[in-house]
Amino acid sequence: MGALKIGWDFFQNEVLGMGWLSRLISTILNACGLDTTSRVGGSIQFFIYDTIKIMVLLGVLILIISYIQSYFPPERTKKILGRFHGIWANIIAALLGTVTPFCSCSSIPLFIGFTSAGLPLGVTFSFLISSPMVDLGSLVLLMSIFGWKVAVLYVVLGLVIAVVGGTLIEKLHLENQVEEYIRNGHAIDVPQEELHFKDRMKYAWEQVVSTAKKVAPYVLIGVGIGAIIHNWIPEDLIVKVLGDNNPFGVVLATIAGVPMYADIFGTIPIAEALLAKGALLGVVLSFMMGVTTLSLPSMIMLRKAVKPKLLGIFIAICTVGIIVVGYFFNAIQYLIV
Repeated sequence: MGALKIGWDFFQNEVLGMGWLSRLISTILNACGLDTTSRVGGSIQFFIYDTIKIMVLLGVLILIISYIQSYFPPERTKKILGRFHGIWANIIAALLGTVTPFCSCSSIPLFIGFTSAGLPLGVTFSFLISSPMVDLGSLVLLMSIFGWKVAVLYVVLGLVIAVVGGTLIEKLHLENQVEEYIRNGHAIDVPQEELHFKDRMKYAWEQVVSTAKKVAPYVLIGVGIGAIIHNWIPEDLIVKVLGDNNPFGVVLATIAGVPMYADIFGTIPIAEALLAKGALLGVVLSFMMGVTTLSLPSMIMLRKAVKPKLLGIFIAICTVGIIVVGYFFNAIQYLIV
């Protein structure tokens, strides 16, 4: 058992967390005459290390997930979802959301396609909530920063929000709140040719390049913000605003995430820096969920597909779910960190 723990700690710290890379960069910067214990040196070390780590993990994860995703094109996904009914349909939709695009702006076109194809509205919303919030990439990235307990719980609770949210929307019978051009649309069944291994790898690599180009600016911005928080913002200020002393920290963090647009890769370095400075775990994770699920650009895009009433209900369900999850993580932080 001890050997297993040592092996797991090595995998988490040196493979996922790339501790060796952090030490290597510190050694190189120190050899160049830059003190990495100073604010400037620490910021540069944080920026270089986190950028390389996230982009490497990003490439590997997208390659693996896109290869899996090649087995689930929209038409096949629609057929899979069509076989299930009731809450099982919501569960399958939420699970399928974990192997689809990394941000809500990419998920919304798929949501529109599924809705046009006649799938139940609640099922399509379970997919829409799950897709940006709890993809497989978030599991691995969170594991590299916060450990497996936090990562698994984050994904499980994200799936619960997706299933509960979709089920509530289904029970409210809000089909008339979908824009008419979508309700009257008809998806055309296009035969899916069977791809070979080489074709799937080519598709996966194309997704790596395409996604990396899209998210790289947000990663750089996120790492830059993280470096500032990590080395320049006083710890007392973070603790005062986002620590134990502020019972509304989760609410503030959720609201703060809405105006931003990023995915899990851009929010990880900010979350990492906030946690290191004394922010509560639930506050940090609520911020991440708020950014990935409720970003303003995504809501503007979704408004083109649904009417204000349904959009408001969607935002309310996600917001309440995120806040509840945040307070839950705050309550059990001492057990899992």
